[in-house]
Amino acid sequence: MALQGPEELGEQVEEPEDLDDQDASSISPAEEITLPPGPGGEEDAEEALLLPWDRFSAWLHCICVVGFDLELGQAVEVRQRESPGKTSICYLSFPDSNSGCLGDTQFCFRFRQGSNRKSSLGCFLETTDRDAPPCLKGHYYGYVYFRQVRDKSLKRGYFQKSLVLISKLPYVTFFHSLLKIMAPEYFEKQEPCLEAACNDIDRWPTPHPGRILTLPIMGVVIKHLLVCVCVCVLVSIVLPTIHEVDLFRCFYPVFFHIQMLWELVLLGEALVVMAPSPAESSDTVLALVSCISPLRYCSDFRPYFTIHDSEFKEYTTRTQAPPSVILGVTNPFFAKTLQHWPHIIRIGDMKQAGEMAKQMKVKKLKNLKTLDSKPGVYTAYKPYLNKDEEIIKQLQKGVQQKRPSAAQNAILRRYFLELTQSFIIPLERYVASLMPLQKSISPWKSPPQLRPFIQQDFMKTLEKAGPQLTSRLKGDWIGLYRHFLKSPNFDGWFRSRRKEMTQKLEALHLEALCEEDLEKRIQQHTEVETVDLVLKLKDKLSQAEREQLPVRPGTLAKLRAHIEAVILALPEDLQGILHKPSSP
Repeated sequence: MALQGPEELGEQVEEPEDLDDQDASSISPAEEITLPPGPGGEEDAEEALLLPWDRFSAWLHCICVVGFDLELGQAVEVRQRESPGKTSICYLSFPDSNSGCLGDTQFCFRFRQGSNRKSSLGCFLETTDRDAPPCLKGHYYGYVYFRQVRDKSLKRGYFQKSLVLISKLPYVTFFHSLLKIMAPEYFEKQEPCLEAACNDIDRWPTPHPGRILTLPIMGVVIKHLLVCVCVCVLVSIVLPTIHEVDLFRCFYPVFFHIQMLWELVLLGEALVVMAPSPAESSDTVLALVSCISPLRYCSDFRPYFTIHDSEFKEYTTRTQAPPSVILGVTNPFFAKTLQHWPHIIRIGDMKQAGEMAKQMKVKKLKNLKTLDSKPGVYTAYKPYLNKDEEIIKQLQKGVQQKRPSAAQNAILRRYFLELTQSFIIPLERYVASLMPLQKSISPWKSPPQLRPFIQQDFMKTLEKAGPQLTSRLKGDWIGLYRHFLKSPNFDGWFRSRRKEMTQKLEALHLEALCEEDLEKRIQQHTEVETVDLVLKLKDKLSQAEREQLPVRPGTLAKLRAHIEAVILALPEDLQGILHKPSSP
């Protein structure tokens, strides 16, 4: 059964190629939709324009229930006909047979969407997707709550079913928390409670980062706060991003190599995580992606990957080098098919970190033959930086003293944060120097261009203003930077910074223009030149609104007033033409 957006209400969301053939039961939205009190202003006006299912679509693409059929295998349970478009979700929603996941298991996966999807009204995902690096565009996340329990009444002897939330949002902890509320209710009460949940979600305000949101769901209230507090039936949860995973628990089996793993992720190297279950696989991949925060990981990553995935052939071919991607796998078959990959992390069972981890050397790839191989890191990679023994000793001491896991996680996250900041600060400092001086901005000339990034010039700055100013680590920092400048992570970071700086130049140019006495200036111009000025000013205003340029408060209002004053100085026939809204 797949519950999703409107199928009989004008279709506000067009389905992607690999999902659009789903036949699904439609849940009717509430007749009246009341928004919770908001901060007011334009956002409330946007919310008022939303149609039924727009709010649901802003959070979720669909909700699926995947069961096991003795003849078909995994199948999305639907009211009507089966659709081949659900194959990816079916296989990704169940653990591999060797995982042996009894009881309840939660994990997540990620897969490519089709090219036909259109964003719903009021949804900020369109902008998020547009600004993302190419490899991060057009992906869905699947959040899974899988239940497997013995049931003698069934032929197979087991009850096996998954409740799956499909979304564009990378809020891992939030959706896992949501499933902990929804799934047990569904397994007990079946379809009616999912209908109620869909109606609740369609009353939620659209997700706006930075706002406190109160989200009622099935008689419980999830409230996003800055601190995590639980009071009676009010469940208060932080609205996290993909970075909110327990780093220490995930890296504990290989924590002697955390610094090398940080380098591999930073450089966008091809990595495989081989784990005993989808939960451990997905958690470890997400931990790897988050370890270079606040730098954005700009390559592809798959928290749980199976042999049925559409990219299986692309990622397992030996005719070309492995792509820049992090894969999480559990099937023993991958130990052979991915043996040619340069870096493989073998994770054992993630038990409570109460026992001391044993010192492990980096293992040679040829020693990895099956998924039963010992846990460790299999690679020929030689780190650029010397090993930081202090963080290892600090974490080991925490294990001996039975320091709480949350404290260990905080220590490790802070270590990664400081390491990444030490690495990125010299780059930020150099890129800031590429910005033209403000005095070079003239309102009557095009905004000046950023100076180009020249690798040799940047390398020269490292001698006096390199990471040695903020990091105690020694090693080949120059070599690490050279390698990084060729990576997808540098490309994504620099594109983002260049866009921010270009927008800042546009904003400064617009502010300079608003300070000019335009009415006095047009007295020296012909009517044709004045009309041309009005059209250019309108384009500037449109660009500022569309791109949300970082201008000072009141700048756009001042620009509108300037445009109106210039138009009123023209003959009436031209005023009528220029006052007409421009055609889209």
